[in-house]
Amino acid sequence: MESEMTSIRPLAHNELSKVQSIAHRTWPNTFGEILSPEQISYMLNMMYALPVLESQWQKGHTFLLAEENGQELGFAGFELNYAEGPKAKLHKIYLLPETQGKGLGKKLILDVARRVREAGQKSLLLNVNKYNQKAIDFYQRIGFQEIYKEVIDIGNGYVMDDVVMELTL
Repeated sequence: MESEMTSIRPLAHNELSKVQSIAHRTWPNTFGEILSPEQISYMLNMMYALPVLESQWQKGHTFLLAEENGQELGFAGFELNYAEGPKAKLHKIYLLPETQGKGLGKKLILDVARRVREAGQKSLLLNVNKYNQKAIDFYQRIGFQEIYKEVIDIGNGYVMDDVVMELTL
């Protein structure tokens, strides 16, 4: 079980580089068997360049940081009123590989769910790569259900082939 010293807090605007850093340390491990190194590099650039994170911040995305003893362990990024409902969207959630399997991901996602429920949202949506069975199983254990699949063209000849899941709050 993770230590009681683990905390989750909203990131300040000047800390967005922590999100970028964790993504760059997590993605090769998470997607190494699913996506080519070229696609991983392309997507990290597309989604985690600081100007992209800044733009999301300005649009009202909230980024949460999980940390322990001053060390960042993972993050989540979400947006309120993403879809009719009102429904929130969990856009990003990643934990450093060495911290996975210790309950921190569940703690982080339940913190997001609490925050969006308190903001009046009725459910929480997310997309997950359809080949990332470990993540799909994790989300189902928390109570997410698959609602549909979608393929999103992200340019450069790449697509995101995803399962869309929803947690009713």
